[in-house]
Amino acid sequence: MSGPFDDIANTVFADKAVLTESYHPETILERDEEIEAYSHALQDVLFGREPENIFVYGKAGLGKTAVTRYIIDELQKETETRPDADDLHIHTINCNGRTLFVILRTLVNDLLPEHASRFPKRGLGTGDAFDELYRQFDRIGGTHLAVFDEIDHLEDADTLLYELPRARSNGHVSNAKLGVIGISNDYTFRRTLSPKVKDTLMETEISFGPYDAKELRTILGHRAESAFVEGACDESAIAKAAALAAQDMGNARQALDLLRVGAELAERNGEMPVTDGHVETAREQVQRGRLENKIRDQTEHGQYILEAIANLQSRGAVPARSKEIQRTYEEVADAHAASPLSTLKSIQDHLSDLHMLGFLRRHGRNEGLSGGQYYEYELDLDPTIVLETRAEITAHTE
Repeated sequence: MSGPFDDIANTVFADKAVLTESYHPETILERDEEIEAYSHALQDVLFGREPENIFVYGKAGLGKTAVTRYIIDELQKETETRPDADDLHIHTINCNGRTLFVILRTLVNDLLPEHASRFPKRGLGTGDAFDELYRQFDRIGGTHLAVFDEIDHLEDADTLLYELPRARSNGHVSNAKLGVIGISNDYTFRRTLSPKVKDTLMETEISFGPYDAKELRTILGHRAESAFVEGACDESAIAKAAALAAQDMGNARQALDLLRVGAELAERNGEMPVTDGHVETAREQVQRGRLENKIRDQTEHGQYILEAIANLQSRGAVPARSKEIQRTYEEVADAHAASPLSTLKSIQDHLSDLHMLGFLRRHGRNEGLSGGQYYEYELDLDPTIVLETRAEITAHTE
């Protein structure tokens, strides 16, 4: 009796993981300027001085996290050879879906000695967590770099970014030196910070722009050498994936997805080599997956608002004003046993952000003296994708 895998004998892939988001390349291509700016901003660490604060901006898939990881690894290795450099400690945490207290508690627990009791989940506040964090920094000493990925998703970023950079000048730490690296998908994130935080940070800003087709082709070509068995991928497939991604978002992650999914289609059909036709066929599947990931990347309430507009759109009730969206949003939040945002202004801020990110179409209306000026909103994507993605997220959290 034959089994379901009996007919599977050949593969186009030598190392499929090379084309995935989780792969960490040893060589960073097409980001020389950003690497130089990063290394210049962190050079004080090599001489035992307090590090600069750094903010890294750019949309998803533009290499921010990969370059940060590469720079940190290289800095760690270099400090071990420098007599003036203090011991370097790196603390990396993703802010998406986490409160300030959870972030501080996680940092404290990472710093505590193995035998010590963990910092409690309940019973203490944010101020207590900051105090314990400072004690642990000073106990360990040396230089500490705190890397906050997706910091634009943290609702109380002001407090974090006001406290940590001032910890030494305020006398909270004396034996340790602290630096903050913030990574944000939102180019406008700094505008949301309070004036006192902006004055405190005095940070270096490094902006990651989209890749062009030539740069993406270089990246894909380098990955393809390891990803495919010899002769399994045409140059035309690499060029097609690079061109399609460059025309859309200039996103390396999208280009890699196009090439990988195209190769999967070719393999499923028993066809070799992978061609530009396979990549073109993979385009719709990749676009849907990318939209789903973008939805998942939004804050909890941002997702509720998207779900509310998708519900309205499914009923033919769009474009809709923010007050109409607010009512449906409150119903969605209640259905998920969440406390809704209390003000219309907070809803409007989320709508503005979602419009800027490309989720929504916004229509300006002017009804003169009788009705005034206002905006109406509708989705700029298939509402089915939003509702199905939200259903999957809810199913995994219950």
